[in-house]
Amino acid sequence: MMYQRVREYIRRYHMLDKEDRVIVGVSGGADSICLLFMLMKLKEELNLDVLAVHVHHGLRGEDADADAEYVRRICDEWGVGLRTFREDVRKLAGQSGLSLEEAGRDIRREIFLKVRGELGSGKIALAHHQNDNAETLIWNLCRGCGIRGLGGIAPVTGPWIRPLLYLKREEIESYLKNRGISYCTDETNLEDDYTRNRIRWHVIPYLEEQVNRQTVSHMSETMEQMRVLGEYIRQEVARYGAGCIRYEEDRAVLDKERFLQTPEALRPSVIHEMLCHAAGRRKDLETEHTRMLMELLDRQVGRQIHLPYGMCARRCYEGIELSAAGERPQSVGADGDAVCGAEDGTKEYPAVCRVFGRTGNRVIFPENPYTKWFDYDIIKNTVKIRHREPGDYITITKDGRTQKLKQYFINEKIPARQRDKIWLAADGKHIMWIVGYRQNQKYQITEKTRRILEIEFYGGQSDGGKYKGIDSGEGCCCKN
Repeated sequence: MMYQRVREYIRRYHMLDKEDRVIVGVSGGADSICLLFMLMKLKEELNLDVLAVHVHHGLRGEDADADAEYVRRICDEWGVGLRTFREDVRKLAGQSGLSLEEAGRDIRREIFLKVRGELGSGKIALAHHQNDNAETLIWNLCRGCGIRGLGGIAPVTGPWIRPLLYLKREEIESYLKNRGISYCTDETNLEDDYTRNRIRWHVIPYLEEQVNRQTVSHMSETMEQMRVLGEYIRQEVARYGAGCIRYEEDRAVLDKERFLQTPEALRPSVIHEMLCHAAGRRKDLETEHTRMLMELLDRQVGRQIHLPYGMCARRCYEGIELSAAGERPQSVGADGDAVCGAEDGTKEYPAVCRVFGRTGNRVIFPENPYTKWFDYDIIKNTVKIRHREPGDYITITKDGRTQKLKQYFINEKIPARQRDKIWLAADGKHIMWIVGYRQNQKYQITEKTRRILEIEFYGGQSDGGKYKGIDSGEGCCCKN
């Protein structure tokens, strides 16, 4: 019986204890309605305090209104407390440069945590299931991932619990149908607009039909094994990292001699954890950045590289010094490599630019988050790679709404000490790109674009060849 399976899964991962408060995300779809039903049954056994939270994203008009009303009715019928929030996800996506899917996920997370904070405690229950996990695994593999990504969605992450992760989507829908429990269907989940939807409706069905009917179950079992292995590796990485990395107020120092005593298989993970610790986040810190740091260990003292979020890594006598940001680079050495603190006083230039004509109607944008394309023909001034200056502003919406750069930093909660160290691509005072954060809406490629400016930050060819021939001084990039 499904309820017994869910109860056992909750017990196995210690998701709930007696008299726990549980905040349940309820969209009205089959997964969340099933989750709420299960928790209401479990409430009687554990004396749980259950509160439902519904987020209206303001995207689907009357359909979204109907979902919200359905959730209200079902909560009234089952005697569940409910809090409903209405948000403008489209507006948030436009302001932050996120997709609608990403913006919606961020808003829901913020709201769940807000409610938990107001209550003072509580577990946050989400309705992810096996199919969601299989989609996540495929998506992670396609984008490139490490051990953490191979573990998929975890049953428990801090206050977040996922009691249905052991079930398949068809099991959930069949369970509700057999008990006469209705649910809402979000038609946008049936469309191919999102990558996850294409994986859901095309990739997984193909694997199940043409490879193995138990594809989703086998993926789930593998991810569970990878999570166990990943936890062991995490502990070992922390142990070896503690022995070779010294964290100070505004920098981290890697001792090369001690680092080389770390098993080779763990070294990239030790480096990656140092990067994430220094940046205070994991997003956009990729294998390429780890590789760049490891290669820096074999370079001469004084060499430096620039990394996402304004970080700078410098080869020092001890090993590597990773700081929030290095001094402002002015030029490149003769070999195109990064030079910092050398006798000739040269430093690495942080970007490479090129202009090329558009060919054909279809544009395939670069996947590297530190390579961006801009409409070259609308640029008014010489593009400069620099740090912020008084009067800087950025266009944040397609209809032309602008925002002062200072206000953008405040809204994004970027610490004041970091703001002068963030790289910018600027057309006069008009900021085209806040590197590592946001691209200007005005300079986006459109059907009218004839010439494209490409700016590539942080890296290039392993021999530094892409840095050759860049002007020194204020950062004259192009557009004379």
